[in-house]
Amino acid sequence: MGTESHYHSKKDRVFVRAIAGPYNLNDELQRLRDMPRVRKGKEIKFQDGPQAYSRHYVEPKDGITQTFHLHLEEYAPGGKSQKHGHVNEAAFYILDGKGYEIHDGIRYDWQAGDIAIVHNNCVHQHFNADPERPARALVIKTKPMYMFMNMLFQQQVEPRPSEPAPGAEGFVEREAEDDYNHGDY
Repeated sequence: MGTESHYHSKKDRVFVRAIAGPYNLNDELQRLRDMPRVRKGKEIKFQDGPQAYSRHYVEPKDGITQTFHLHLEEYAPGGKSQKHGHVNEAAFYILDGKGYEIHDGIRYDWQAGDIAIVHNNCVHQHFNADPERPARALVIKTKPMYMFMNMLFQQQVEPRPSEPAPGAEGFVEREAEDDYNHGDY
């Protein structure tokens, strides 16, 4: 299994970072200009598993952004995520694989190239429908903005599975950033 679970951790996390110190927007602007504009995805490791893995690229704790969150989800063959709900919306751009969502009891199928939208206040879960191949989705959400506005509701209904999906016992998340959508440049 990957490093410590982002979703099960009891450690304090930064959802919205403070702009602390003297009230000087020029200093904050300079700080932001000094931040890296490119992060190497291969330097960010997956967390969680063994059915759903997450690689968190951009979060407020990184100091780069304040109002949005970007991460990659990888679902093992036959894998699924936790079942949960939250007030913020999320967009899942499906990079590879095929699967489906269950939103408030309704199934929505997806495949590579599709965008799955999770509406706010919807209880949902993500599933990889392929028992032999993994699936990946790039996830963009404005959760930090909702946290900033004190709209804190997020509820887990069912945790991420702690055992591999049947038939995927030996699956290891794909750390490499392979480009399945484009040819060589």
